[in-house]
Amino acid sequence: MTVVVTGLGATTPLGGDVPSTWEAALAGRSGVRTLEYDWVEKYRVPITFAGQLAVRPEEVLSRPETKRMDPMAQYAMVAAREAWADAGSPEVDPYRLGVVVSSGIGGVQTLLDAWDTVRDKGAERVLPLTVPMLMPNSAAAYVELEFGAKAGAHAVVSACASGAEAIALAYDMIVSGRADVVVAGGTEAAIHPLPISAFASMSTLSKRADDPAAASRPYDVDRDGFVLGEGAGIMVLESEEFAKARGARIRARLLGTGRTADGYHIAAPEPTGEGQKRAMLAAVEQAGLTIRDVVHVNAHATSTPVGDPIEARGIRELMGDHADNVLVSATKSMTGHLLGGAGALEAVFTVKALEDRKAPPTINVDNPDPDLAINLVRSVPADLPSTGDLAAINNSFGFGGHNVALLYATA
Repeated sequence: MTVVVTGLGATTPLGGDVPSTWEAALAGRSGVRTLEYDWVEKYRVPITFAGQLAVRPEEVLSRPETKRMDPMAQYAMVAAREAWADAGSPEVDPYRLGVVVSSGIGGVQTLLDAWDTVRDKGAERVLPLTVPMLMPNSAAAYVELEFGAKAGAHAVVSACASGAEAIALAYDMIVSGRADVVVAGGTEAAIHPLPISAFASMSTLSKRADDPAAASRPYDVDRDGFVLGEGAGIMVLESEEFAKARGARIRARLLGTGRTADGYHIAAPEPTGEGQKRAMLAAVEQAGLTIRDVVHVNAHATSTPVGDPIEARGIRELMGDHADNVLVSATKSMTGHLLGGAGALEAVFTVKALEDRKAPPTINVDNPDPDLAINLVRSVPADLPSTGDLAAINNSFGFGGHNVALLYATA
């Protein structure tokens, strides 16, 4: 059974929807800027910039919605509604409609705010909806309620691979016959003093506060860590048979998924990239294709000194002499790292790249690693082949050794 993409939605540091986000990405704009919250100075937060939403959810959602949802669920709702409308608001039996929306951290802002309330005002002042707001499946639940989905609502959690793994699980739901349509993706809202301080304590965040827009610089010799971002990416997936029967516009095909684990370390990637390569190869093989069919990779590429070279070597080793023909983009250079939302947003970018036959740029790569073995798209977009079927891989890796690769092809 073939799974197709019929709808895309996003809210990101580059734009409040997919068209504005994609336009900004092709233009090579950065969505990273200085944080202007009072808590930065109050709590001496060590990192003072992040990839913040271009359009706040309160500009899109009603006040009652923002009051009962954690920001991560708000972001998911904004993106899900766009994706659903983009898919033509499909008429589908609720028992054949599923939802998989993931977050790497969950409702962390609600959780921490509730503890502040207990500590400062007493337990009796905690809001009644605190648990439904903070639970990691909150976004999936609200999207399920929005569309009346009854085939299943899931929230797989695999750190920074969560959004991509949500899409992989949605693929499984359709191929196994559980659902005809699945709304899937990832979301994150972790721009808060505690997550920022915790990541800073791990020495994983960039400290380039003097030039935030240039801080996320994958594969550059001067990279010093990732930039935290926020937002959501959602897509509507359908069986090809169902989509064609209702006359839907098919934007791309999701032909294969690969999921592996490193079995190595709670945070560091396995040095040889063996698990990453196995994930990519599994996606290609499930699609019934070969490595030589792949023309584009949207890399995980977070801008960390250790992680970037491992992925680059893995792509080169897997692709062999074909690697020079594969255009690699690292879009976190513009959006920052959306954690559990990253893989889903980058899946949206991968579909758009195939649609427009154009690979988005990687910005801020002024001095590439001297031994960089991939064909990195820098500064400006690069054209993909103008004719024929194209295939592209979206990579997502997460703390704990989670590796997910998704293979998309042109419609």
